[in-house]
Amino acid sequence: MQPSNSLLTQTPVSLVRFFRGATANPAASINNPFFIRLRSWEYWPFTIVYIPVMVYWLWLSLKARSFFFFSAANPAIESGGMLGEEKKAILDKISDEFIPKTLLIPRHTDPATLYARLDSEGFFFPFMAKPNAGERGWRVEKIADWPQLLRYAQSSPIDFLLQAFVDYPLELGVFYYRMPGETQGTISSIVKKEFLAVRGNGRDCLETLILTNDRARLQWDVLKQTHAAELSLVLAPGETLTLVAIGNHCRGTKFLDASHLITPELERVFDRISLPIEGFYYGRYDLRCRSEADLYAGRHICILELNGAGAEPAHIYQPGFSIWAGWRVLLQHWHILYRISRENHRRGVAYMTFAQARQIYNRIKNN
Repeated sequence: MQPSNSLLTQTPVSLVRFFRGATANPAASINNPFFIRLRSWEYWPFTIVYIPVMVYWLWLSLKARSFFFFSAANPAIESGGMLGEEKKAILDKISDEFIPKTLLIPRHTDPATLYARLDSEGFFFPFMAKPNAGERGWRVEKIADWPQLLRYAQSSPIDFLLQAFVDYPLELGVFYYRMPGETQGTISSIVKKEFLAVRGNGRDCLETLILTNDRARLQWDVLKQTHAAELSLVLAPGETLTLVAIGNHCRGTKFLDASHLITPELERVFDRISLPIEGFYYGRYDLRCRSEADLYAGRHICILELNGAGAEPAHIYQPGFSIWAGWRVLLQHWHILYRISRENHRRGVAYMTFAQARQIYNRIKNN
């Protein structure tokens, strides 16, 4: 399984990847991936960005007398949503009104059984495939046909989900929290996701447009394969081509601060969505909706995932957002996570034990 980016599983591997290529060509141009990452902290390794958070986590752990205090934040989600939680189990807790049709497919499912399942469920291409447990865009793909699905299924090391493709134009990450015992919560962050795209000038081919676009340049190893047949294409002036239609930062999506959308009216909409989810108090909804008007009306909202204690207020990754402001927002949210966890613990929710944490970690490691 793809390693989680939680505090429990980070290794120096991300640092190696960050510095890869830094010394390979000392005369590298400024759009060398190393320099792109260096000057924009949104691309820095999780291990570096989270140093202040790790220190604060240790302090909060001492106060709570548990390294795993966060597990009590969302009692109905394994580990509170920090490590190893299954996406399908979380989606099943949300009203069918707000989620797309989603199938859980066990790994090693044979083609005949898979075909019969799709047929009986009335599932049609295209749809999204994603691991039932995993983070940061790992193995998330838009599946267009049967051969692609077979390749995905045969290569999947774990159980995976097939999710109806939602073609709504607005994709958001809405961070919501609520203190135990209260009926009204708070939206503390909204991020709007802008898919990776390039704009033509009538002169340069697609390959040149990609290599001269910082965000696309970082995805070159993948894009040169997925768009191999189009690399020589010259886009007309002003013509836009979406390169990746998956709203994940690690896949090149630009995260934009949309906190201006937060209103008491919208908080009541997410109270209506969240209150029926027993044991949920803290996390981020990743969703698509048809328009801002529909968002405020609480209609045509389709929740793709709900992330718990390990979720981030992702608006901090907007280009130009300072690292200092980002740290302040992260620490504020960890303080809220601590308060919710402590209150649930006071009400009788046990913290995850070392044995339970080790069991989850070994399960991830061995998959």
